[in-house]
Amino acid sequence: MNPNNIIICRCEDVTLQELHDVLEEGYTTFEDVKRILRIGMGPCQGNSCGLLVQREIAKVLKKPLQEVQIHKTRPLITGVKLQSIVEATKNER
Repeated sequence: MNPNNIIICRCEDVTLQELHDVLEEGYTTFEDVKRILRIGMGPCQGNSCGLLVQREIAKVLKKPLQEVQIHKTRPLITGVKLQSIVEATKNER
């Protein structure tokens, strides 16, 4: 199967070939790959692609899967209305 046709990260539309290209350039940690390809930064936060990427990194480094660190997860943020902040500060006085 052609690696250009295999989608690793559906949220960011990253192919297996793109992942391999970055790994061959010498970026070998999940955090490196995440910053370059945005893998794990979409709506699923890496829940769909995280293990797949971890496995590919382990293959390239010839390490056991357990030795490849997963990415750091950060919760999605939502906007806060300024009115809510103003009201909250009124109660502090």
